[in-house]
Amino acid sequence: MPSPEGLRIVITGANAGIGYEAARQWLERGADVTMACRNPAKAEAALARLRASTPNGSVETMALDLADLDSVQAFAEVYLQRHDRLDRLVLNAGIMVPPLGRTVQGFEQQFGVNHLGHFALTCLLHPLLKATPGARVVGVTSVAGDMGKMHWDDVNWNERRYSAWPAYCQSKLANQLFIRGLASRVNYDTTLAHPGWSRTHLQRHSFGAKMGNLLFRPFNMSATKGAWPTLRAGMEPDVGPAAYFGARGLTQLAGPPKPRRHARRARKDEDVERLWALSVELTGLTIED
Repeated sequence: MPSPEGLRIVITGANAGIGYEAARQWLERGADVTMACRNPAKAEAALARLRASTPNGSVETMALDLADLDSVQAFAEVYLQRHDRLDRLVLNAGIMVPPLGRTVQGFEQQFGVNHLGHFALTCLLHPLLKATPGARVVGVTSVAGDMGKMHWDDVNWNERRYSAWPAYCQSKLANQLFIRGLASRVNYDTTLAHPGWSRTHLQRHSFGAKMGNLLFRPFNMSATKGAWPTLRAGMEPDVGPAAYFGARGLTQLAGPPKPRRHARRARKDEDVERLWALSVELTGLTIED
């Protein structure tokens, strides 16, 4: 990939999994990385491992809880005071199929963390992204988004009986719709990546997925390889709006990243705009020119 030396990169959820691996590989090549993490102790432990592994670049941790919009606001305020540029904003953090839970503001936690928290973060950091030549936002979705459906009448599962997998798939479809909506509103690059089936702590809430990590090991990837689509989405030159990269092959579960097509339901312009309007309504934030 092109050299990231000197780039200022923010990665959410960078203390573990593909976020950590992306941070490590960028740092080794001279980038300046901000690890935006919910758990300070885990973030500091990850920071120590990164500093021990390479003398290149620079790395810091900052507190960010995507399940609390007040925390997102506080993170953005501190970051804008501390830094005068933002070359890459990598929306990596996420949760997968947990029991029903609510964010601080009352959103279903998968939709709230995986989408709304990142939507709010992007809106708040937009002025700095806009002012940084060559800036880019990288969304991280999942092949589960291809099976997702937006339940517009009840996106937060207030009325229906909660089902973890459909809620996860909805949140990952929302990632794709959001990046497409962002691409139509900003003058900086927007890209999207999915990590295939990568063996990470993300699967901790699913017994089946954890067993699959072991039983189907030839058909999935390590976290190191799972970070490759994120790295390509972050560094591929001359990308088009909402360019999408994911693992090769029909199953898209493993292998080097290649350009992918958005899910069929993510290609509906009316749904792109509907999600944007809903996200503005729920967070009270939007992109200001």
